[in-house]
Amino acid sequence: MPNIEEIIQKAMADGAFDHLKGKGQPLSLEINPNADPEWELAFHILKENGFAPAFIEERQAIEQQVSVVRQSLQAAGAGSSQAWQPAVRTEFEAQIAEINKRIRNYNLSVPHEKLARRMLDADSEFARAARGE
Repeated sequence: MPNIEEIIQKAMADGAFDHLKGKGQPLSLEINPNADPEWELAFHILKENGFAPAFIEERQAIEQQVSVVRQSLQAAGAGSSQAWQPAVRTEFEAQIAEINKRIRNYNLSVPHEKLARRMLDADSEFARAARGE
């Protein structure tokens, strides 16, 4: 008995998917089938006016802050063979701790755990900067 992959491959070879409605067109992402219908209008109004739900805007702000800290860390001596100076390390560990505090608060606000963001690890960030990433 053929498995599902073989059935799909045979159907594709036979042209079963060649004349589907909307073929070659982008998917419409205007309506979220998983969204609560009571909130659909509110989300639509926010989107049309250039806003996103608060947790999405917070995620974007966190990612921006992470990017700034990583760039600053690289500028402070990434790629050099010498160890990070204690003052530089202390400063960046404090910045990472502040970001992690913000991430903890963000993770409490997301509607689903899959949207949570992983916390930063100072040692991993220093290693990343030393590699030039």
